[in-house]
Amino acid sequence: FQRWQEVGAPSKEGWALTALGWFGDDSTVRALSPLIRVWPGESQHARAVTGLDVLADIGTEVALSHLNSIAEKVKFKGLKTRAQEKVAQIAAELGLSRDQLADRLVPRLGLDDEASLVIDYGPRRFTVGFDEQLKPYVLDPDGKRRKDLPKPGAKDDQERAPLEHKRFTALKKDVRTVASDQIHRLERAMVDQRTWTAGEFHTVLAGHPLLWHIVRRLVWITGTGLSFRLAEDRTLADSGDDEFTLPEGSTVRVAHPVDLQDTAEAWGEVFADYEILQPFPQLDRPLHIVPADEELLPHLAKYCDVPHPIGKILSLTKKGWVRGEPQDGGVECWITRPLPSGGALVASLDPGIAVGAIDVFPEVKFIDLRFSADGQGYWYSQKNAPSTLEVDPITASELLSELESLQT
Repeated sequence: FQRWQEVGAPSKEGWALTALGWFGDDSTVRALSPLIRVWPGESQHARAVTGLDVLADIGTEVALSHLNSIAEKVKFKGLKTRAQEKVAQIAAELGLSRDQLADRLVPRLGLDDEASLVIDYGPRRFTVGFDEQLKPYVLDPDGKRRKDLPKPGAKDDQERAPLEHKRFTALKKDVRTVASDQIHRLERAMVDQRTWTAGEFHTVLAGHPLLWHIVRRLVWITGTGLSFRLAEDRTLADSGDDEFTLPEGSTVRVAHPVDLQDTAEAWGEVFADYEILQPFPQLDRPLHIVPADEELLPHLAKYCDVPHPIGKILSLTKKGWVRGEPQDGGVECWITRPLPSGGALVASLDPGIAVGAIDVFPEVKFIDLRFSADGQGYWYSQKNAPSTLEVDPITASELLSELESLQT
């Protein structure tokens, strides 16, 4: 495959790429995935799509995890769409939703259920642990914490120690990818109010050797409004630090500050007492409450006709906003925010986003903000757009936070 690349990757010899699906392993995935992500920018969209097939053919948990990561966040729309179709196909074959498949694609990376990993140098043995951002750290045989694993020394096993060091290096790379993806995914799950069954919570979240490190640093809530956390011994506890039993048949989601207005102070004390650092803002997340007797759209009006740096507008895509389709002259005239309940908030842009040359318009402003029931772009939403926008309190708070971020 490397030789094929060196001679210009001739299409008639494309078997050099597809053969990786037969013979590749996780190290192949780690080397191939970054190439797939950049190929569309080198006018090699078809090759990148073939690369998606290769990842699916390799089929290990690491390979499918990388495939799902491309489906969730890659800057090339065409490749992202094809990856999403591939993941959806795999999910359908397994009788799962895309979200359920994503839960099951979080790699275990060779860790046991207790999330313990011992690096054995022969005379010396080290234990690997993980912090709130899933960054691995190392404990010496005497329990002293290190930031990294020391290199093998002269007294270590000369065959085993280099292999163990290499294994730890690969683990760090894999965990870095997993951590970024899963922290982002759980934050989006909170914003979108995605739910899990009680059984799924215990198996794919609390029972996962990596994910549970993130899960235990968040407050969770049932469909009936009971909040709880996962303790370090993997039992459940409420805001009073009393034992909590998750009722069978209940649904669970990541609690949002809107859910915790009556218990936020108590939870803050619990997390402070246990020195629990959160993987993303939850308890201290900005909270914007729209009074029940007021409409949301008037609250959004103040964000219109105010010029913002183009970088600020583009940063909304990291918060779930989707750029519109290029119009005449290659300019994107709107950006939309899909809503959990369906439809989207559509912001028309002036002068717009110049595709491939964003510096052409260094400042962009919203002309107006409208609701589109079918999620279509601005020119469609102008027709029969309702004058009110009814969303739940969590979505309203997030929308206002996202728009406030333009002004900071």
